[in-house]
Amino acid sequence: MVPSRSGVGSRTGVDLHTLDGSGTTIPLVVANMTAISGKRMAETVARRGAIAIIPQDIPLDVVSQTVAEVKSRHLLYDTPVILKPHHTCGYALGLLPKRAHGAAVVVDPATNHPVGLVDTSDLTGVDRFTQVQEVMSTKLLTIDEGTDSRAAFDILKAEHRELAPVVSTEGVLVGVLTRAGAVRSTIYQPAVDASGKLRIGAAIGMNGDPALKAQALLAAGVDIIVVDTAHGHQEKMIEAVRAVRAVVPADYPIVAGNVVSAAGVRDLVAAGANIVKVGVGPGAMCTTRMQTGVGRPQFSAVLECAAQAAQLGAHVWADGGVRHPRDVALALAAGASNVMIGSWFAGTYESPGDLQYTADGRAYKESFGMATKRAVQNRTEGEGAFERARKELFEEGISVARMFIDPERPGVEDLIDKIISGVRSSFTYAGANSIPEFQERAIVGLQSASGYREGAPVPQSWT
Repeated sequence: MVPSRSGVGSRTGVDLHTLDGSGTTIPLVVANMTAISGKRMAETVARRGAIAIIPQDIPLDVVSQTVAEVKSRHLLYDTPVILKPHHTCGYALGLLPKRAHGAAVVVDPATNHPVGLVDTSDLTGVDRFTQVQEVMSTKLLTIDEGTDSRAAFDILKAEHRELAPVVSTEGVLVGVLTRAGAVRSTIYQPAVDASGKLRIGAAIGMNGDPALKAQALLAAGVDIIVVDTAHGHQEKMIEAVRAVRAVVPADYPIVAGNVVSAAGVRDLVAAGANIVKVGVGPGAMCTTRMQTGVGRPQFSAVLECAAQAAQLGAHVWADGGVRHPRDVALALAAGASNVMIGSWFAGTYESPGDLQYTADGRAYKESFGMATKRAVQNRTEGEGAFERARKELFEEGISVARMFIDPERPGVEDLIDKIISGVRSSFTYAGANSIPEFQERAIVGLQSASGYREGAPVPQSWT
């Protein structure tokens, strides 16, 4: 992108609300991948203005439970990891990586009042069968629910604490507030539904009975439905979108994809989609282009599809190929209303997988594509062994990859900070205060491989 004359004074003044009906206040969507999008991810990103899409291979009863849990979460405070005094240190160690704040609150089972706090340092070098009440810190600092974010930050800083339990007027545990969380609450606006609860989406495939599944998701409180398959420009997908549109309210947002052409956008919008997912083959876990020779460079695909969608009063989501904040900015410049992120978010505490370690102690989580053998096995669990074996022959994608936890940015909120900071700066370079202005003003040119390398940071080993 070429810098333009800009009247935007500060990147913090940039408005990143989207206008596609998804309700996001920042243009990020967590892709419907089993290794990435679960309830912890969904509530965390929604608190910061994004939305997560629960994968299509999750049973409907589990999706309903997940939606209920996410919508019960607090808009400001992190969900605490809760322990009881008799729980063992081994049990606690298994729970701590489930949240980026890295601490657990020990509560009185009878009153749900906080009585202690434990973190990894309290549990290091301790017998795993030791009860947490023997190692927990009892010098508790608590913050009253409703305390202004700036005041809460000042309290934490004055007491040299990184986090504290938040309690109601009755002393009952409400959540956890970190210093970073207090600051973020003044920067981001949660993505909420009409009832003021966190937003969450869910995906369905085109097989089976899409309309029946859509009705079940609607009854569960899902805010947006994604009808998803790798090749979205096919008759079966068009029929599925029509079926879903017939059973949901007229203003309910339906996403369909994936496509890479204007013709694909026209057909899916005509079938009833408000938003079309764009991208074939750019994903980090996808081998479609190498396997089949099918695909299209992502920027070109988004540019063409977004132009067609705009003519039809619809929108597109850019899906795949996002590895740096610049990729999000370029997708928005090409016309996307939201940008989907998959594998990049796999290596965070909030992704569903269990934390694992290499021989030299590096923490990682496993990620896999949705067309791989592992994903196919999950989706076809209810089918016969022979049919499952047939489908596994046609897998595509990388079955397992290690996504290492970045010590500098171990949580998804850390990555969101990095992405949104870059995107906001891109807007100031273009002289744009909003996404529509950015799409109008951004000047994008071609870049050679050497030009790309020129703009990349110099590896530390060179200095």
